[in-house]
Parts: sequence; structure tokens; C-alpha cells
Amino acid sequence: MNKYPQIKTLLLCLLFFPLSKVSAQEASKETTAEKAKKMEWFKDAKLGIFIHWGIYSVNGISESWSFFNNYLSHDNYMKQLNGFNAANYRPQEWVKLIKESGAKYSVITSKHHDGVSLWDTKAEKATTTLKNSAAKKDLITPFVAELKKSGLKTGIYFSLPDWSHPDYDVFTRERKRYKLSEEPARWDKFTTYFQTQLNELSGNFKPDLLWFDGDWEHTGEEWQSKNVLSLLKKHNPNIIINSRLNHHGDYETPEQGIPVLKPDNDYWELCYTMNDSWGYQPYDYKYKSPNMIIRTLVDCISMGGNLLLDIGPKADGTIPQEQVNILKQLGRWTNKHAEAIYGTRAGIPAWHFSGKTALSKDGKTLYLYADWAVNNNDELLLRGIKSQPVSAKVVGTNAAANFSRKGNDLTLKVPSSASDKDVTVVAIKFNEPLQLNAPSVETVSYEDLKKGTDDQLHLKKLANSIQAGNNPFLNTSLSVDGQGLEKDKAVFSSEMYNWITKNSEALYKTGKGLPTGHYQGASALSADKQTLYLFVEGKPTGPIALKGLKNKISRIRIVGEGTMIEPMLFNKLYWSAVPGICYIEIPQPRLDKNLTVIAVLLDGPIDLYREKVGAIESNL
Repeated sequence: MNKYPQIKTLLLCLLFFPLSKVSAQEASKETTAEKAKKMEWFKDAKLGIFIHWGIYSVNGISESWSFFNNYLSHDNYMKQLNGFNAANYRPQEWVKLIKESGAKYSVITSKHHDGVSLWDTKAEKATTTLKNSAAKKDLITPFVAELKKSGLKTGIYFSLPDWSHPDYDVFTRERKRYKLSEEPARWDKFTTYFQTQLNELSGNFKPDLLWFDGDWEHTGEEWQSKNVLSLLKKHNPNIIINSRLNHHGDYETPEQGIPVLKPDNDYWELCYTMNDSWGYQPYDYKYKSPNMIIRTLVDCISMGGNLLLDIGPKADGTIPQEQVNILKQLGRWTNKHAEAIYGTRAGIPAWHFSGKTALSKDGKTLYLYADWAVNNNDELLLRGIKSQPVSAKVVGTNAAANFSRKGNDLTLKVPSSASDKDVTVVAIKFNEPLQLNAPSVETVSYEDLKKGTDDQLHLKKLANSIQAGNNPFLNTSLSVDGQGLEKDKAVFSSEMYNWITKNSEALYKTGKGLPTGHYQGASALSADKQTLYLFVEGKPTGPIALKGLKNKISRIRIVGEGTMIEPMLFNKLYWSAVPGICYIEIPQPRLDKNLTVIAVLLDGPIDLYREKVGAIESNL
């Protein structure tokens, strides 16, 4: 999966005669409506399961990259063929588990960059599990048959590079077999080889989706990308292609890092591991919790994308128990909340709600995802809603959610008995497609905080006001240590006064917080922009998350009481500039019953990564 940008500079841009007589010009272009119809099942699916299975599972080492990077020799890598026995491979059980997870499609590796083909390919000089491994089996055919029988959509991963094939130019990071400019006929042999394999996969298995990888090693002309697309369309005119064919495809595939911002493209999918490895690696213990995975799915849903969650079976065909447990826990949540997952569309701007949101296709139902435990006294605050709701319920239960309007805002109360242990979902129905008021700058005055009837709601609005850069304490006598407001103590409720003085550090000279996407709640920055304050509502069901933070974290603590917290960093890829995701687990006994504040001390003024997953060219 990993992309190594350094490889790109090694290769020359040459054109070769296409293998097929079918030209790209002869392939009809899709209209927007035709593409939308073709892509509808994909856009509705929301969850797929990726499977990385190959000989690398024998030693439990990096798939293909371990020999490419010279961590071991190619010969020793390929000796794993002798241990790849698939003795306990039960494709029916795989598909049952995938379906139980709530996935609507699955993508399996037919061949990774090491060139080992998991089906009975007839392409010349191919290495296959049927002829060359201990398994002596075609492993793709029975799995695809079970997928189709189950009603799940079929996806096949195919590596364009084949570092083991004698006619492919690249061998390892340090060695090439030949230069294309010097041996063009040899490259022609390889294009015949890999296009033969694609014809087999497309013709024999009729996949709904083809997932390419490795396109960075050559140009689109050298891969004959347009020609490849024409060949695939002959077998399935509605086949869906990912964007890793030099961007000649239908949808984007960000890898590992959950996008900070909603991708520009209407169709996208986050490919994501459960730990830090694609294939089975027995000593990679860094598994994300089911709660983290569920919330990652929600994040993708809220931005209108899919999650393609990876599993890595062992060499004997069994799936590691940690991965089975995650899929089952994921299935518990997806089964309960199906109406708020499948067929939904991207939610409303983050300003309106401090959690994630999604909309039904007709725009008349708004789904709120609360990844904190809501209790009978807690109110969900929904800002800037123009339409009048007609009903609200807690998805997956028989419980109603009581709502009331306060100006442009809606507040909702959810029975604590209806809370979900991972993410509670509230569905609000309107009698029209949801209409929103334009985002307004939240402003809470010092006077607004005095003697309120709902301290918790006022504190949420205070956090949103500071997030917007309107701190009502800037012109008061409040000091950083909580002193200075004694003369006004009598006009505050005791809870409000105690909260202010306890959390004064986060109120003293703090300014505008993080831009949209980095943290789902409100935040603030110290005057020197070196301390980030996170306002945490309720009782989080799991660790809170920070995305796109380039700084190193010096320390994290709970404001007003000093407890230190060690952050957890996931998905930081050493070859990528994209920061990992920082998770912060807050000890529940230390949570503030009204609003908890977390201080994150950085190594310098805050530095953020705000990548944009770009649009792609579609040639289908």
C-alpha cells in the first residue's frame, strides 16, 4: 500500500503501442447522470472490508516492501511460498463475518507487488498459489463465489507493478532490471502479461470494483491506462475503478489518515488498517479499539465517504482473533444503526453541532452522532436550524428525543437509558429538506453567564463563543489562577462560579480555537498559541481525537486539577507528511460534570496540516 515518492524520479516517460485495438476515443464518455447511477451502490455502501492476504503472512512481515527495501533478500522472501498452506481457509466463514460487520462490499488482494497471484492465472511467467505455494489452490475463485452468493459486492485489488516478474523493470529500491528506453520490447512483454491478468480477473470474476495500486512507478501512458479501462469495460460496462491508475478512475482513496476536510470528490473511500499493518504481523499489537473504528466510520459517513477497513488473515487462512472481535463489535453498532448509515449523505457544516452529522438522501432527516454518553439532564445543542422538526428519536431504540426551539437553536434531550456505548444517534425529521441559517458568530457576554437557569447550556455557548474568538473574560479582572471575580461571586450560580475559577487558565487571554475538522468540539488557544484548550462535552465513550496536528506534544493535562494524560498516536506513516491521529483518553473519574477542559502544551506555536483530497479525472 505504501507510496514512496522517491521512486517516481527513477522512471522515464515513454509511449508504447497499446495492446488492444480498442482505443480510448472509442470508449464512450459517461454523463454525470450515468456515473451517478453507476456509483450509487458505492456511495450508499459506507463500509467495505479490505483483505490483504499473501505469502507475507507466513513470516508476518511487510507485504512486498520487506524485500523491496532490502530488509531481507528476494529469495528468502519468496521461500514463504513453502509455508503458505491456507490449510484452514474457509471462504464461507470469511464472508459470513464480513457480512456480520455490516460491510456491503469486500476487496481482496489478487496480487500484491511481490507478484504472487492468488488465482489460476494463465499469464506467462506468473507465480501462483496454485502452482508454486504449499496451498496448491486457487484462493480467489471460492471467495468471490461466496461473496456473490451472499449479495455483497465484489472488489478485487490488483498491483500494477510486479517486482518478481522477469520482464518488469523495477526489482528493488536499489536495483532495476533494465531501462525502458533501452529495452522497449521487454516492457511490451510485461504489459501483455499484466493486461492478460486483468482480462482474466475481469472476465472470470465479473468484479463490481477494481482496486488498482502501484501506479506511481510509471506514467499513465506507460501503463496504457486508457486502454486498460477500455478492456475492463468490455467485461462490465459499469465497473468502478479507484483513482490509482494515474487518476483515471471514479473515486479517491486516501490512505490511513482520516481527511481533516471533506474531500472535493463526490466519491471517496478511506482505506484503513486495524493496527499499523495491512497483512498479518503477529507482533503488531497496536490495534485500535472497536470504539475508535466505529467513530472512524462515523467520521467518513459525515463527510459522505466510505470506510474500507482492512483485515490480514494468517497463512493458514484464519483471521486473527483481535480482528474478529473488532468486526463483531463493529457489526453490533452497524446493525443497530443501519438507517443512519447506509444511503446517507454528507452532513451539515460542523458549526451547527459539536459532533458528526449526516443527512438522508431526501434531506428531510438529520442524523446526529454523539460519541459521548448523554444523560437525562444533558442537552444536545443544534445551532442555526431554520426548518421546524416534526419528530426526533434515538436510532436503534424505541425512545423519543424531546426537542425545543430557542431562537435559531434547537436543544434535544435524550434519555440516558437510550445511550449507546459507542455512538448514540438521534434522527430528527423535518417536513421539508433541511434548511439552515447561515453560520453566525457566537457571542456570549460576561453578563449572560450570571445567574442563568441552565449552566450547562451556557457553558457550551461560552465554549463556542471562545472558539469563534469572542472571549467574554478578556476585559474582566479574572486572572490566570482564578482570582479577581470575588466581587461578582454572588451574581453567579455556585456551579458557574466554581467552573469559571477552576478553568480560569482556559479563559484568561485565550483566543480563537482550531479551524473546522481538527477537533469536533470547541477549542481555544493561549495568547502565545502554544497551548491548545479542548472543551469536552459529557462523558466521552472513548478517547477524544485530534487530526492534522504537526506539532510535537510536550504534555497533556486536565485543566483545574492537574491530572497528566499520555497521548496515543495512530497512523503516522514514516514516509508521509500527513500527521497521525492523536487520541487522548480522559480518566472518567476526572471528568467535569458540566464541561471538561483539556490543555495540550505544544513544542511551539500551533502548526496544522490541512490536506485536501483532490478531484479526479474519470475516463469511464
